Amino acid sequence: MYDVGPLDAEIEPGSNVLISGPSMTGKRDMAMDVLADGTEKGEGAIFVTTKDGADRVLELYEQRTPYQGKPVAVVDCVTRQQGVGEVRDDDDRIKYASSPVDMTRIGIQLSEFLEAFYQERNIRQNRVALHSLSTLLMYSDLQTVFRFLHVFTGRIQSVDGLGMYVIDSTAHDDQTMNTLKQLFDGVVRTHEDREPEIQLADA
Repeated sequence: MYDVGPLDAEIEPGSNVLISGPSMTGKRDMAMDVLADGTEKGEGAIFVTTKDGADRVLELYEQRTPYQGKPVAVVDCVTRQQGVGEVRDDDDRIKYASSPVDMTRIGIQLSEFLEAFYQERNIRQNRVALHSLSTLLMYSDLQTVFRFLHVFTGRIQSVDGLGMYVIDSTAHDDQTMNTLKQLFDGVVRTHEDREPEIQLADA
């Protein structure tokens, strides 16, 4: 089981959870808090970012928990597309995809990090966050994103990981939201005026 302190919940290995709510309700912070909580427990953490460059992600992560020497990695889908920040060669901390459209590459980079954590560090539990699905839906149609997420969530399930996926619920229609929710084992709903609610499939 994953003991997820920020959500005050225990979540089954192989689960994928959607973090859904309006903008500016702390969804990214929640996803990052869940990963940092795992880092403090010796688990692996992989943050897939379609909105902030890897340097910014790691800066925010460092504010939560020291990560040097620990299995913390970022798949950066932003820097090469926007030409902002320093683009380095892929290494054991940061790997790049050309843009949020490059979903095949995103999946490959995720798998490479998971494999490295398993083979080189003997890490058996990994937490993965994807921020954000709304960006993917800006660049690609629902069917394409659904197919990508079907493979992505399946990868998390196959390694007994924990996946957290952020979406701006007000940016998409009900059909889109209902279609995507089929892929997840639970939903965390964030609100402007009250505490988040978590609903897991086995709860």
